Amino acid sequence: MSKVTLIGTRLADVGREFVYQGESRGCEGCPYRNQCLNLSEGNRYRITGVRENAQTLECAVHDAGVRAVEVEPASVPANVASKGAYAGSKARLEGSCPHTDCPSHPCCVPAGADFDEEYRIRTVLGEPPHDYCMLDRDLTLVEFAPKDE
Repeated sequence: MSKVTLIGTRLADVGREFVYQGESRGCEGCPYRNQCLNLSEGNRYRITGVRENAQTLECAVHDAGVRAVEVEPASVPANVASKGAYAGSKARLEGSCPHTDCPSHPCCVPAGADFDEEYRIRTVLGEPPHDYCMLDRDLTLVEFAPKDE
């Protein structure tokens, strides 16, 4: 289900994904708080539409102002233990990884997913982006269903 929110004009592109981080210091006293702070903190979203006829509103956080966009909860690509990784099952992330230069790092430590939570696997995507896991983990790339699904 789509929701209307406000986002910085420089970020307002259809298809862009982001993790909502919640209120910023600059939000205090803003007249648009209710329209802007209406998403679930820590959840990943995808912009599905930009309101073309909406005006750009001034914002203390975004230098070029904000505009109205439509967003939907987005899935999270993640690497999980291969054992038991199938569509419909639940899985957790394997744990943090210090190897930030690894091509799989964004999937082992994905934005929008926490290590202490369990997620439903929407789709099994297959082999992870790396050739070899430096932590010797047997991983499979999956897509976690959005938290709101």
